[in-house]
Amino acid sequence: MADMRRRDFITLLGGAATWPLAARAQQRDRMRRLGVLMGSPNDAVGHANATALVQGLGPLGWQEGSNLRIALRWFGGIDPALFERYAAEVFAFGPEVLVTGTAQMAAVRRRTSTIPIVFTNVTDPIGQGFVESLAHPAGNMTGFSNYDPPMAGKWLTMLTQITPPVARVAVLYYPATAPFAGLMLRAIEEAAPSLKVAVRAAPVDDHAEIEALMAGLAREEVLPNLFTTVHRDVIVALATRHRLPAVYAFRYFTTIGGLMSYGIDQPDLYRRAAGYVDRILKGAKPGDLPVQRPTKFELSINLKTAAALGITIAPSLLATADEVIE
Repeated sequence: MADMRRRDFITLLGGAATWPLAARAQQRDRMRRLGVLMGSPNDAVGHANATALVQGLGPLGWQEGSNLRIALRWFGGIDPALFERYAAEVFAFGPEVLVTGTAQMAAVRRRTSTIPIVFTNVTDPIGQGFVESLAHPAGNMTGFSNYDPPMAGKWLTMLTQITPPVARVAVLYYPATAPFAGLMLRAIEEAAPSLKVAVRAAPVDDHAEIEALMAGLAREEVLPNLFTTVHRDVIVALATRHRLPAVYAFRYFTTIGGLMSYGIDQPDLYRRAAGYVDRILKGAKPGDLPVQRPTKFELSINLKTAAALGITIAPSLLATADEVIE
């Protein structure tokens, strides 16, 4: 099954994976081509994002197998070699537009400066050199950022709204998939003095380093990056084992036992990305479409985890939660 995913152009929401030769010949002139690079095929998060993209395309008149073919590749982890391999396969498909996330951008940029790219889940697209400005991206890229400047300060503030109080915070991230870490760290460090919290960066490279780090910590923040998403089960389990209150960037951490999360609604970005795909297929230039920041956020708190850790969440924070897990 995994080989089939790699080789064939597949249908995201059901239907035939390939079309009969006669049907392909009849529809060749009006069939458009979209390439998509996503996360793990075994991860519900990636499937939810892929589904949201296709659902966003439907009301705009794009139906796979009718007027659109989609080459979807699941890169499946944090191995740069896989990014390169699946990027090559998607480009061999000849996409007219490509949808991708931040982890695969290096592999994608090496292959084209002309094919339109709609990115999602990208932090600091200017600082990473993807666009010239948010309002006027220029070049062949535009898309949707997963970061809004107040977010980093919000994470730190949340950790001060628990009892016992916070004195030290470590910010966990994997450097290879978080080139934007400096941006978020600066925002967190700027918020720290007024909250009377000591902050330090905590880069990690593997499970052993995560465990060693957590064994000696008091509090933790986890920056949004592919490594922490792929290893979220391990991170949440270790935080629980070491009775370590932590705040995460995505709701799917709290649903598996994480204490608190505040961040974007990822599927919402993919639904919005469908609008840019539509506009580009109809003739718009990506460089003329402004990069958009997230507009939909969600705060989730797991009170079962709070009880297990022996901490209390401030009523003022609970009152603002979109979801409370009891």
